[in-house]
Amino acid sequence: MCVGKCSRIVGPCLLVLGTLSVAASILLLFPGGASKYLREGRISSHAKAVPGVWGGGIAVLLAATHITALGWQRSGTRHKAFISVVLSKLALLGAAACFVLSGVGLTNGPLCFYNTTELGLRHGALWGYPFLDAIDQGPDARADNYLYNRRTWSICLEPEGIVTWHVVLFSLLLLISVAEMVLALLQILNGCLGCLCGFCEGK
Repeated sequence: MCVGKCSRIVGPCLLVLGTLSVAASILLLFPGGASKYLREGRISSHAKAVPGVWGGGIAVLLAATHITALGWQRSGTRHKAFISVVLSKLALLGAAACFVLSGVGLTNGPLCFYNTTELGLRHGALWGYPFLDAIDQGPDARADNYLYNRRTWSICLEPEGIVTWHVVLFSLLLLISVAEMVLALLQILNGCLGCLCGFCEGK
């Protein structure tokens, strides 16, 4: 496939994925669509880091814009192909950072108001990370991961439906970032071919 033709596919795909990543990351700041938890600081640290905005979003969108423009030019230069390689590497790093932070956020679970007595603690109801606290209780609790035991999701009393919100959006960020990394790698190879061999449009 010619460099330009490949860029015309990869660029728009990255634009869509980058936009979805930003949207998912912003939605994590508003559990159930409510803004009061953000105002009160009741948002998990990994959601507040907004990895889908700066990692899977801005870094990817910068590369996607250049790649898309490169793909629709009638003739390209090795210099422009080199720039696309550099920006694709930035997108790859951003997507990788988003993947790691989203994975950790998904593993730790959401910040919520929960009853600690259900975990065998005696602190009453408080704001915290109940599933992270459960892991800290020992190896038996670690084996019973909340992601595979939906019955434990009811431990979070507030925000309503926070566990589902958290799991769906962080899982979406994981999938998006994987797709972004694959496309960024493809464009790095594509750009390198453009640097070495030039564009093949019209040949």
